[in-house]
Amino acid sequence: MPLYGKAVTFHPDVTPFHLQKEHEPREAVPVEGYRSPMSPEAHPVILITGAAGNLGGVLARHLIDADCQLRLMVHRTPLSPELQVAANVTPVLADLADPATLSAAVAGADVVVHFAGVLFAPGPEHFLPETNTRWFANLLDACLEARVGRVILVSFPHVEGPTDFEHPATGRLDAHPVSVHARTRLEEERLLFARCEGSATVPVVLRLGMVYGRGILMVDAARWFARHRLLGVWRKPTWIQLISTADYLAATEAAIMKPDVRGIYHIGDELPVTLQHFLETACRAWGLPPPRRMPLWLIFSAAWLCELFARVLRKPSPLTRDFIRIGRVSYWGDTRRARAELLPTLRYPTLEDGAGTL
Repeated sequence: MPLYGKAVTFHPDVTPFHLQKEHEPREAVPVEGYRSPMSPEAHPVILITGAAGNLGGVLARHLIDADCQLRLMVHRTPLSPELQVAANVTPVLADLADPATLSAAVAGADVVVHFAGVLFAPGPEHFLPETNTRWFANLLDACLEARVGRVILVSFPHVEGPTDFEHPATGRLDAHPVSVHARTRLEEERLLFARCEGSATVPVVLRLGMVYGRGILMVDAARWFARHRLLGVWRKPTWIQLISTADYLAATEAAIMKPDVRGIYHIGDELPVTLQHFLETACRAWGLPPPRRMPLWLIFSAAWLCELFARVLRKPSPLTRDFIRIGRVSYWGDTRRARAELLPTLRYPTLEDGAGTL
């Protein structure tokens, strides 16, 4: 595996899975009266699930000034004050576990962007098949019935299992990832394409690299741990693909607004780094001590204790064993299709370019 800092090229024979004809979904059935989000007369209605969460909330705030109407789905957590007072925002109360609440939420929406789910809870192997797969199936049922024009599922490259820049993820749906988070998200992707085939709804999956920048939950958590000298990482290098917040927002906005968007897109920057290198770079930017290299058993033990106390106290678990399983998987997605159709130029092509945003 080439070292950090060397140029990255992909083999010319690598064809993204979703560009291969035998895997392309059928064309969507035209719906009378439906407007493409980029039609000259359109002011698209965009529904964002999980808008009170981290990535969904960041996207919603980015779209406040866009020429669109934002319908932001909330369940228990309220929207941020900034979103509550925005002129183009309509909050909608709905529960993904209760299909009866979803029809009104999606009615009239041109695009649905799905983030919502449960992350920081113990025992994800017990609840993720419900909160990822079944909840998304409920949402998808409502979208298909309402003939929503486009459903965008936010995902990640881990669903293809271990990949790297010489053997990148290309949009396959037949992998067998090791973590429950990745397995259930892959089931969501399969469900999206299977159910939308031949329907009025265009399926889109955005497989994001690790989003970094100020205000991103996982990055802010790492900063808190580093400030309290608790930040640690395993010794074996894990190669990852990053994407800055600014480029994540630009690519996602393009997926919402541009015409003829469909299929799987890998959203990431241009130079692989290790997770260990990223954390060291972040700590330097923060002026904090670097992460300690720890034996893997110790990190798993800490996760087990977090889950135990979370169960007893009925509180969120900041670390789970499945987080470690997915975090140790190296990943890299083939971004050529995203460059061609969504975002030709990145604002921050490498971590070195974007380190100041940390």
